Amino acid sequence: MNICVIGLGSMGKRRIRLLRDYYADMLITGVESNLERAKDVADKYHIKVYSSLNDMEEKQDCAFVCTSPQFHAGIIKECLERDMHVFTEINLISDFYDENMKAAGERGKVLFLSSTPLYRAEIQIIDQKVKQSGTKCIYQYHVGQYLPDWHPWDNLNDFFISSKLTNGCRELLAIELPWIQNTFGKIEQVHVIKRKITSLRIDFPDTYLIQIEHANGNIGSLVVDVVSRQAVRRLEVFNEDLYMKWNGTPDTLYEKNLISNELKKIQAGQYLHEEKYGDFINEYAYAKEIEGFFDVIGGRKPLYDFEKDKEILRIIDEIEK
Repeated sequence: MNICVIGLGSMGKRRIRLLRDYYADMLITGVESNLERAKDVADKYHIKVYSSLNDMEEKQDCAFVCTSPQFHAGIIKECLERDMHVFTEINLISDFYDENMKAAGERGKVLFLSSTPLYRAEIQIIDQKVKQSGTKCIYQYHVGQYLPDWHPWDNLNDFFISSKLTNGCRELLAIELPWIQNTFGKIEQVHVIKRKITSLRIDFPDTYLIQIEHANGNIGSLVVDVVSRQAVRRLEVFNEDLYMKWNGTPDTLYEKNLISNELKKIQAGQYLHEEKYGDFINEYAYAKEIEGFFDVIGGRKPLYDFEKDKEILRIIDEIEK
C-alpha cells in the first residue's frame, strides 16, 4: 500500500514514525511546501518528499492530512478526487463536511477523522466503568497547558493554535469532548464562564469553565485553559458506588475499592513516549488509531466520524459564543 503524509510538522512526523515502526512494508512519501522542513524529513526518514500533490510520481492509496486545520477541507477534497482513502487530523472547522462526506461515499473511499483519546486504554476503562455502574455520574476534569509551552521549538505566531479560528482552547475542546460525550452521554446543555487572564497577544479567551448537563442525567465540570504553567490532565469520576481518578498517564488511573476502602491502581495498557513531548502524550494511542483507520478500510465501523464531529463542533461554537 502506498501512503502519503501531507504536512510534515510535528503531527506529520509522528504519523510517519509510527507508520514506519508498525507498517514497514508500506511505501511512505511526504508532501510539504516548506523546503527546510521537507529536507529535514526526507533526510531523517529516508523518504521522498514532494512540494505538492501535483508533483507526486507514485499513485497513492491513502493520505494522512496533517497540515494546519484551516487547510484540511481543500486537501481532503483533492485527495478524494485522486481516489485515496483519507485519514485527517482534527479539523476544528466544519467547512465542506457534507460535500466531502458525499464525495467519499460516491467514490467508495474511507474518510476517517482522528479522535485519539477514544483509543487510549485509560479512557476505554473509564468508559466501561461508568457504563457498568448503571447510576448517574459526576465528573470534574481539568485540561490545560501554557500556550507557548505547547511546541516551544515553533514560533507561536506561525502555529494555528494562536489563531482565533483554530485556537488552543478550541483544539483542547475538540480533543476532549468526543470521548466525554461518548462516555457520559449526549451533551444537552452547557453553562460557560470564559476569561482572558494572561498577557499573551491573543484575541481569544484563554480559560473556559464549563458546566455540562448530559441527556441521561450525568453532569460534569470541565476546565480548559492555555494558562497553566504545569501541563494538567486531571479527572475525577464519582457516584455513590464508584470513585475513579486519573492524571493523564497510563500509570495514574485509580479506582476505589469500596470494601477495603483503598485506592487501587488499574493497569492501563502500553505506554510509548517521545521525550520532547509531555508525559500525557502516549504514542501507542496514536498507533492504535492508525490501526483503526486500516480496520475501517477493511470494513469495520469507525469509533468516530464526520457526522459526530459536526455535533461536537456545534457545541464548541456554542461554548465560544
